[in-house]
Amino acid sequence: MSALIDSARRLADELRDLKFSPPVKYVYPTTDYTWRAHELYLKRFGKGKKRVIFLGMNPGPFGMAQTGVPFGEVAAVKEWMGIEAPIGKPVPEHPKRPIDGFECTRSEVSGRRLWGLFADRFESAEAFFKDHFVLNYCPLVWMSETGANLTPDKLMAAEMAPVEAACLKHLGEVILTLKPQYLVGVGAFAEERLNRACQIYQYEAKVGRVLHPSPASPAANRGWAEAAAKQLAAMGIGLPD
Repeated sequence: MSALIDSARRLADELRDLKFSPPVKYVYPTTDYTWRAHELYLKRFGKGKKRVIFLGMNPGPFGMAQTGVPFGEVAAVKEWMGIEAPIGKPVPEHPKRPIDGFECTRSEVSGRRLWGLFADRFESAEAFFKDHFVLNYCPLVWMSETGANLTPDKLMAAEMAPVEAACLKHLGEVILTLKPQYLVGVGAFAEERLNRACQIYQYEAKVGRVLHPSPASPAANRGWAEAAAKQLAAMGIGLPD
């Protein structure tokens, strides 16, 4: 647990002062201003070894950007995980993308789908986290001048190089600490980073992916929970009925 917290702090330190060119206008370093909630998530659910690690890409504007928890849809974090803490503000803050923390009334669809599946299949958050863990590859949110979300794969490669180095190092540290048998990317981007981390750190695990639960995905909108459960079963990761 302390190893995860230390690693998360180092990652935040390494990313904090990086600069990005247009179209990036705003950068939200989520683990800085949500640190109390993020640390609580790590303390409560990052204990011991894990059988399965799920990896997302980076925070959504109404999920981890508000709560400090990966895919952190407010209701799931407050009601299912029992996590709530004071949340600060990024500087500068986009007027169209305010950080309201646990008072945010917008729902993060991806997080609602992801945590909804686990809440349906496990008796409690504690039961899920006993053998599973969820993290994001990168804690930064990038936005254009209009407030549009910019994903890491859309940014300049040269400017992303130090981000990739820091995030891969953190991912490797988490994997070596939690020693999972299975690594599951939530989407293709995350799966590729998991494979890369395993190669760099010479770690052997079964790597696969599930469909990303984003509402931008037509396939996810046709029944994400059923599709993800089937993909996990095919990997050998059975969920409780």
